[in-house]
Amino acid sequence: MPQDPQTDLDLRVHLAAPPDKVWRALTEPALLEQWFAPKPVVTRDVVLELWPGGSFKTTMDVPGHGTVHGHGCVLEVVPNHRLVWTDLMQGGYRPNSGGLGFTALVTLSPDATGTVYHARAMHRTADQCAQHQAMGFHDGWGKAAQQLDELAGQL
Repeated sequence: MPQDPQTDLDLRVHLAAPPDKVWRALTEPALLEQWFAPKPVVTRDVVLELWPGGSFKTTMDVPGHGTVHGHGCVLEVVPNHRLVWTDLMQGGYRPNSGGLGFTALVTLSPDATGTVYHARAMHRTADQCAQHQAMGFHDGWGKAAQQLDELAGQL
């Protein structure tokens, strides 16, 4: 899927852990809570229903900003390879009024020394994309990917 530079933010990093371990850390709620947001943010109360239409809920305690609740909808699940979700809908394909207004496409590709982790955040508008970028998309999602790799390497 080609990137739209006006509305998409991309992060592509190499992880030392193999795709099956990265997948576990990406999709098991107790593991996802350990890496999903850059520390010192705490992610808790994760619900991740791994089927199209399933709920993806998180609660994040953000120092200095309070508690942020997220409720999205899973769109696609290809075990050990791809997870797609959106905050434009809640579970059950119900419209969602909150969130940043994006769809996340995470792809895991094996390579000789681990996994290529590719995360793309696709936004409705260029303004929403710019807002997400200004919030620190690359630093935040990059740090979270490092935390993901550290955790997956321990599994």
